[in-house]
Amino acid sequence: MNRDDSQDAPQPKAKGKIATRRVARSLAMQALYQWHMAGQSLNEIEAQFRVDNDFSAVDGAYFHELLNGVARNKGDVDQALTPHLDRALDELDPVELAILRLCTYELMKRIDVPYRVVINEGIELAKTFGATDGHKFVNGVLDKLAPDLRSAEVRSQKR
Repeated sequence: MNRDDSQDAPQPKAKGKIATRRVARSLAMQALYQWHMAGQSLNEIEAQFRVDNDFSAVDGAYFHELLNGVARNKGDVDQALTPHLDRALDELDPVELAILRLCTYELMKRIDVPYRVVINEGIELAKTFGATDGHKFVNGVLDKLAPDLRSAEVRSQKR
């Protein structure tokens, strides 16, 4: 994925809150990837994404929150994520890292989004943008991370 892939990646047609959030996650993941790889400012990246993509079917506020929330909480996000990795953060595929950071942020800060939804969305992003078996890696990490960040919710679902 290069910096210009955000314009080329197909965006699903969104209907309703769930779909507009799905597109927001997809764009936020791509923007986080760009932030990680290019080191541009978040304001530049967000402005570019809003110009280059049709935001009529995007939950723009959610996109903004994810992009800025992950960046603002990067230390806490990485600290929560690291114990569940089989390698160092800097050895991760940059696309998978962006997905894991986004999902970790949602697990930490967006308790209104069920943990299973966060995991499923992460898997779908990895299937779309990640390496061939990247979705299996993302699934494994998020499955181990969810009980740490959402213990009560995970316990209640296991009954």
